[in-house]
Amino acid sequence: MAHQQDLGKWGEDLATTYLQKEGYKIVERNWRFGKEEIDIIAQKGEYLVIVEVKTRHSSQFGDPQDFVTKGQQRHLINAADAFVIERDLDVEVRFDVIAITTDDNPPKLIHIDEAFYPTL
Repeated sequence: MAHQQDLGKWGEDLATTYLQKEGYKIVERNWRFGKEEIDIIAQKGEYLVIVEVKTRHSSQFGDPQDFVTKGQQRHLINAADAFVIERDLDVEVRFDVIAITTDDNPPKLIHIDEAFYPTL
């Protein structure tokens, strides 16, 4: 169990470094709203970017991004809404996914902009 948590933290660290190199400003990491958590909150231009990081050892059972379920999307949308309200922000919000697999050297990182949209 701890090994999976270590892999997740390692993936979030890698994603954070990648985002910073791409010009994103990291606002928060592992921000919690009740039981819901946002891995990375970043800002780029006029967008507040909510980033879900999925890290897997391999894509043998599917690509990491395929494991962001509709339920998890709802949780991220609710948490993002709470963050914006708590901080009294007037920003556009975007939901991205960073998928990482470690079976390649170097690890494979895929950044999916606008991976999903909030539904009305």
